[in-house]
Amino acid sequence: MTHPSIRRGRRATRRTLRAELRRRGAATRLASSCRRRPRSLATVAIAAGVDRTTAAGCANGLRSVAKRIGLTPAATARTRRTVAGGRAHRTHGVSHYTLGQVRMLIRAYKPRKPEYRAAVARIAALAGTAR
Repeated sequence: MTHPSIRRGRRATRRTLRAELRRRGAATRLASSCRRRPRSLATVAIAAGVDRTTAAGCANGLRSVAKRIGLTPAATARTRRTVAGGRAHRTHGVSHYTLGQVRMLIRAYKPRKPEYRAAVARIAALAGTAR
């Protein structure tokens, strides 16, 4: 029989390992869903491993590039979910980009901030483009 403090330590270690496994699995699922279907630019950046604030700023820059080069996103209708778990009555359009469109935007995007440059390099790695 092991000492209770040893069991407690092992439980804590297993708990942190399970949390890390869940986090890595969620990141893998998000990245694979970005490869399969159109997603928003911020979602693609987050799937590439960029933090949320940098992803939002980088997505804004990529959106302005899309406007400049005349690239229209693949429009997708989406139904909002309600708080109770049901569906709302109206759908609304959202702007999602395919990975091919993201590649085109990355080629035309020239960020100045160092964190945006690093973010674009990570997005390019996810999209399969050499930057």
